[in-house]
Amino acid sequence: MRQITIKDIARELGISPSTVSRALKNHPDISPATKKAVVEFAKKHHYTPNAIALSLKSQKSNTIGVIIPEIVHHFFSCVISGIEDIAAQNGFNVMIFQSNESYEREVSICNTLISNHVDGVLVSLSKNTFNYDHFKKLQASGASIVFFDRICKSVDTDRVVINDYKSAFMAVEHLINIGCKRIAHLSASQQLIIGQQRQLGYTEALKKHKLDIDKDLIIKCDNQEDAFKVTSELMKLSTPPDAIFAVNDLTAAGSLLAVKRAGYRVPEDIAIVGFTDGLVSTVTDPTLTTVVQHGFEMGQTATELLLQRINSKENYETITKIIKTNLVLRESSNR
Repeated sequence: MRQITIKDIARELGISPSTVSRALKNHPDISPATKKAVVEFAKKHHYTPNAIALSLKSQKSNTIGVIIPEIVHHFFSCVISGIEDIAAQNGFNVMIFQSNESYEREVSICNTLISNHVDGVLVSLSKNTFNYDHFKKLQASGASIVFFDRICKSVDTDRVVINDYKSAFMAVEHLINIGCKRIAHLSASQQLIIGQQRQLGYTEALKKHKLDIDKDLIIKCDNQEDAFKVTSELMKLSTPPDAIFAVNDLTAAGSLLAVKRAGYRVPEDIAIVGFTDGLVSTVTDPTLTTVVQHGFEMGQTATELLLQRINSKENYETITKIIKTNLVLRESSNR
């Protein structure tokens, strides 16, 4: 039941492996009768070329790896769709891995990708990654790397990002403009550059409008379950927040549920803004105002950069592409 090889075909037809190889490539030196016999036998026995052997010969696998934190997030599923769109157009296969926010898993994945001789890798960092030697090892193996969304500045690579600072500033300024003065921020890990930049955008918007920065209203919380617990406690304060800016839509949805359970109205008593524009933002009640990240476009752009790097015969300066964002206004901040 094993996959047949060129040597198997040669043995069965009584010809040399090199003749079989050239016949399959329609080489002019091989007679039409031999070509026909080889092709028909190969088709009948479901012969397919050995991709690993071909990659070793050509030193190119036409395969790229993708490392994401979690595929469950709508943003990352959109990015993957964009990646596969461009990869398929260019004849590349895609291997997708989840780090599950684990540094150890990320290291293991990089070793697997090196063993599989991939041509390049697209990476969005785990929030628990503090050491980047595994990416340097991946680069040293000859694989090109492009970081997207959650990037790493310690490894010199091409990158695709949004302006997280500007996007967060825009979201918080919107809340201020509708009359909010006590705005909580449920933030990402400050180990991540996106977490740092979104929090900075939040604080700078408050400064611009001369609002106090209350450190008790800045809480590391980036998932739905924790957001429900954290927001429930915030609403018990003697002076609860009148708005919440969440680092992603799932976190915003958790906050929304907690606010409603506490007996407050959204957006009349408290306005909520998320980040990503995933499917959840359109099915909550009320629907969520959110920053649109354009994941599909990010995936396309990152893959285009990676394939350019793979196919280039020259080294050139690393490139950073910035995907524009926009704020979609929905019911959760519609005062």
